[in-house]
Amino acid sequence: MKKIEKSCFFAVDLGATSGRTIVGTLDDSGLALREVTRFQNPIIRLRGHCYWDIYALYREIIEGLSAVSREGASIRSIGIDTWGVDFALIGSDGDLLRNPYSYRDPHTEGAMEAYFNEIPRERVYELTGIQFMNFNSLFQLYQLHRTGNSALGAAEKILFMPDALSYLLTGHAVTERTIASTSQMLNPRTGCLEKELLDVCGISESQFGPIVLPGTVVGTLTPEVQRLTGLGAVPVVAVAGHDTASAVAAVPARSERFAYLSSGTWSLMGIETREPIINKESFARNFTNEGGVEGTTRFLKNICGMWLLERSRAEWKAAGQPYSYDYIYAHIPELPAFRSLINPDDPCFANPECMVDAIQHYCRTTGQPVPETTEEVCRCIFDSLALRYRQVFGYLKEMAPFPLETLHIIGGGTQNVLLNQLTANATGVTVVTGPIECTAIGNIMLQAKAAGIVEDIRSMRALIADSIETHTYTPQDAALWDKAYERYVAVCKETY
Repeated sequence: MKKIEKSCFFAVDLGATSGRTIVGTLDDSGLALREVTRFQNPIIRLRGHCYWDIYALYREIIEGLSAVSREGASIRSIGIDTWGVDFALIGSDGDLLRNPYSYRDPHTEGAMEAYFNEIPRERVYELTGIQFMNFNSLFQLYQLHRTGNSALGAAEKILFMPDALSYLLTGHAVTERTIASTSQMLNPRTGCLEKELLDVCGISESQFGPIVLPGTVVGTLTPEVQRLTGLGAVPVVAVAGHDTASAVAAVPARSERFAYLSSGTWSLMGIETREPIINKESFARNFTNEGGVEGTTRFLKNICGMWLLERSRAEWKAAGQPYSYDYIYAHIPELPAFRSLINPDDPCFANPECMVDAIQHYCRTTGQPVPETTEEVCRCIFDSLALRYRQVFGYLKEMAPFPLETLHIIGGGTQNVLLNQLTANATGVTVVTGPIECTAIGNIMLQAKAAGIVEDIRSMRALIADSIETHTYTPQDAALWDKAYERYVAVCKETY
């Protein structure tokens, strides 16, 4: 690998509840991260609607940049990643028309079904390959159009959240491909926004910035932002604007024959392909085709993750039983495996009044032993998650255009040693875990690519693999898990 001159990059990583600014330093010794600021990203509730405070997010970015400036650090560029689907509306004078709606806003209830009266569900999937969720940008915009929303009516530009924040910093409007792909308006085959879908919403492709790939320089900080921060004309790079796309860019894979599991409160399991996979099977199984780096497609499925355990722990804590993760991890292996199984993605677990009651009810109605103790509930959750991962991994093996040799687990779930081993056992494939800070790393490495430090995704991943610690889990007890999976399929009703 060529010699790397020490370079610092500034990453803005925004989630749906909080955000961070991070400096990543890259040199011959590898990549090091340092958190600069951390802040909340609360939803504003007003007149029956849920909004994001985009001006507060802009202020937090300015404060992070100012902190770096005060330290005397020299940063080569800035990159922003956020959650998907949401967008800002810009008027003809270049100003924001209002704060953006949050995807949690109730105004899209029923919008998806109404849209299918205009264009059938099957046609929408054929054009986009995106899974159906009522808060997708397509249905948000359709609802704004059919209710005569004044902001949409006056909008000259529609910018997705990371692009809107880059616009506030630079004055330049673009539409980054990975974030646009979450909208259910981008055709993954053509790489363009689909006119047939936009027409129904009363909008046009000209209202969006030009579509750019991750690693494209948007512009430099405006003179105003330079004065506010004390920085110079620092470039702003359109990284993989969708946080999951940045996370997947950080998978330390040595070959293309891998699947990934972004593991946390929710899980995303998928593969990276050169072409989208849009067929009857992917439609029936509700797989999605989102944009990846270098024109690739992230073919993936959403799966419930540690949400089940987190909700259960919150209920136990409220009852005066604050069970720690260390306690749970220590006692689960002591119990018999596969005594009670659930489908973690059954709708009854989406947001029940009581998660423990929902798990017990599911087992009772499916004729299984009902988990009564804390340990039994946890064992049920862990076994069921691992078997659900096996099920989705099996779908991927069927539809992937190449054999899957490794499953890479990234994100906070990499620290869950027990579940990682159970996942290796269940899927029958080698599991490699790390990095934890995958989103920030992907963001920074795409800035490094824009700076010419790395040439492509292959060299990015090689550098990441050399910079982080990974752990490998090999499958065990194959016959036992095969038998358990047969029972899982028999007991747990499939949910796509």
